[in-house]
Amino acid sequence: MRTQNVVVEKWNPKWKEEFEKIVESLGKEIIQNVIKIEHVGSTSVEGMSAKPIIDLDIVIENDKFLILKKLLEDKGYVHEGDLGIRDREAFSYINKNDLMTHHLYVCPKDSEELFKHITFRNYLRQHSDLVDEYSKVKEKAAVLFPDNIDKYIEYKSGVIEKIYNQCGLL
Repeated sequence: MRTQNVVVEKWNPKWKEEFEKIVESLGKEIIQNVIKIEHVGSTSVEGMSAKPIIDLDIVIENDKFLILKKLLEDKGYVHEGDLGIRDREAFSYINKNDLMTHHLYVCPKDSEELFKHITFRNYLRQHSDLVDEYSKVKEKAAVLFPDNIDKYIEYKSGVIEKIYNQCGLL
């Protein structure tokens, strides 16, 4: 069991501003070497309750990873590998107290994981009924399993599978 304090908050319009602040903090050199930077995950969906953590997918040409890795390291990010998910490289950080907690990933433009993130996000943005349903499930999971991230994830897996089916990801 992985213990981790699970906190889910009602949607906050400031999350978009926090995403933009993180992107700005990356600097022009990084921005010039990427295709785009996508705000993904629950904080990117208006009305969605979420853990207050911004998820960013930095989209690159396949041959740009080593350049971007060095640029991110210069900005204080540490490459952690793919963490078991192909074509998605994770980066951690310390001492970024001026920025909201975030998960930063680098994905080649043809990454299957990137496709899933974008498809899931865009589908939810178009279906407020699912946003409501998924929010309620996450809020309940956080109450039931406030110290167990694995049980929290397991509890919400049914609604995620339902949404994946509806948007063609399964």
